[in-house]
Amino acid sequence: MSKKTRGKKQVTPERLMELSFAYAPPLIISAGVSNKIFDSLEGDAKTAEQVAAKTGASARALGILMNALVGLGLLKKNRQGKYSLTPESAAFLLSKKPGTHAGFFGTIAPQLISRWLRLSDIVREGRPAVAVNQETEGTEFFSQLVENIIPMSYPPAQKLGDHLKLAKAKNEIRVLDLGAGSGIWGIALAQKSTRVRVTAVDWAGMIPTTKRITQKFGVVDRFNYVEGDMLEANFGSGYDIATLGHILHSEGEGRSRRLLRKIFRALKSGGTIAIAEWLVNDDRTEPLPSLMFAVQMLVNTEKGDTFSFNEIKNWLEEAGFKKVRKLKAPGPSPLVLATKP
Repeated sequence: MSKKTRGKKQVTPERLMELSFAYAPPLIISAGVSNKIFDSLEGDAKTAEQVAAKTGASARALGILMNALVGLGLLKKNRQGKYSLTPESAAFLLSKKPGTHAGFFGTIAPQLISRWLRLSDIVREGRPAVAVNQETEGTEFFSQLVENIIPMSYPPAQKLGDHLKLAKAKNEIRVLDLGAGSGIWGIALAQKSTRVRVTAVDWAGMIPTTKRITQKFGVVDRFNYVEGDMLEANFGSGYDIATLGHILHSEGEGRSRRLLRKIFRALKSGGTIAIAEWLVNDDRTEPLPSLMFAVQMLVNTEKGDTFSFNEIKNWLEEAGFKKVRKLKAPGPSPLVLATKP
């Protein structure tokens, strides 16, 4: 054997074998949420039998599932066989905690995963499993989704409000919340100042959800609602701020570029547009979560994709915006901000 052959790193299937079970963690968490495992452990440690008595699930099955949750670092287990929450699961997987992700794992994740099972056919045919970017198919899906992803959008929306110094505003601030969904971007800005007034735009079937959540947050009196497709709805002009909270990826390039031009016309001179997105690099080689989210768009939309900062920057400048920049914020990517001259 030559020295060259001996020095060459051996290729093994180990990483592929690990990836072959990558579907398991979200489904294990989903089963834990659906069977009230995390909720039942709030306050004190319990055995699988005690959790079974509280939830009605199988003790044997619970033991197996909770051991896997221990392996995932979402439960702890002592020598007496009692399970307890970790700081992470206590913060984010209890169903009634603010900022919980329990709803996403319990309801939305299994639904999305079931559509990915058709990925081979989707790639071959070039058609999504369900076109959730269309009002007929999308209203039911987004009505379930939007409240469950508030924890993803609320922190960056709060950061935006701080960056724009809304707490110091002396005049009325008009905000245009496009594809409002839960209304959380407008809600977070309204919480920063009583001078903020929000116009929330979304499909007619989504507006009742937006109203319910704005009422829950106590700011419903500072919202007005416009029903319709964003490119067709008449939402007026004279806005100081416009938000697109994870909207462009489901719209696709063509609609996104037209939408940015419409937003430019709706803003005052000096107004700011804020875009939250899953950004990829220019070569579309990283980061992995944003690349995988592009596949999510392939599965669920007709034209959706993830885009790079420079792509969005070019679209904004094409629409007439200046000073396109990034704002570091909690979330999968920084916010993209631009100003109307």
